[in-house]
Amino acid sequence: MRPWTQVPPQQGRRFVITGSNGGLGLETARILGSRGAEIVMACRSIERGEAAARTVPGHDKGRIQVRQVDVSDLASVDEFVRALSAEGRPVDVLINNAGVLGVPHALSADGVEMHFATNYLGHFALTLGLLPLLRDRVVVISSREHRSGRIDLDDLGWERRPYRAFAAYGDSKLADLLFMRELDRRFRAEGSDLRAVAAHPGASATGITSSTGNALLTAIGHYGQKLVSMPAWRGALCTVYAATTDVKGGSYTGPHGRTELWGWPGPAQMGQGADDVVLARALWDRSEELVSRSRRR
Repeated sequence: MRPWTQVPPQQGRRFVITGSNGGLGLETARILGSRGAEIVMACRSIERGEAAARTVPGHDKGRIQVRQVDVSDLASVDEFVRALSAEGRPVDVLINNAGVLGVPHALSADGVEMHFATNYLGHFALTLGLLPLLRDRVVVISSREHRSGRIDLDDLGWERRPYRAFAAYGDSKLADLLFMRELDRRFRAEGSDLRAVAAHPGASATGITSSTGNALLTAIGHYGQKLVSMPAWRGALCTVYAATTDVKGGSYTGPHGRTELWGWPGPAQMGQGADDVVLARALWDRSEELVSRSRRR
């Protein structure tokens, strides 16, 4: 497959990227910034975000903005949405990138297991909150591990089941794809010009395994990524491809190699569970309940 590196010019287009102070999010920002995009780097830490922003092309021209948001906390998401909406400026592309992997069992401020809260639920609320500003598309970052996901809507906190961190991660990434497909179906039903798409980075060298709470697992993840993974910028190309080319709504982009671990951006394979329309609608309804409950607190 011919390598795809010719990112279209992005002058005049505005992107919001969550988790963009490091890893894939930062590499995505750098690539888009180099093509003239205006970027809102949505980061949990303003200090780390500002330091990262100084490495993004366009920062010296005022095209890069850092805003604080903790996507695991729905109150923080709501505050971010209010602040961005108050500006009244449109957003062309929302990239739901922030994520955690392999973290110890913990509940978010909203009583949801932390993988589900960070990787999925906060982005669900963020996306719906920013819809009035959106002009082009939503890009959801998933993972090959979505294929192992088994979502239990009655035990999203993993309080009844024995907790398994990597299973919880797979669940959250399946939720991401279910949401993306349902969102795109709703766009089509409404006759909207918006689209929802997804991407995954294959095996990319990032720091996502640094918070497992287990020294051995963290070390294996760190050195394993160095040995077998693509550079982060290569994984980020899949995100950029999904965000900037004329891909079809509901589509999924990943590395083109047979195992989707390495390669250049191309069509990726979704597990059968990702196309479960009944589960997608039930997940949407449950997510709305959780968001509403949070706002009543």
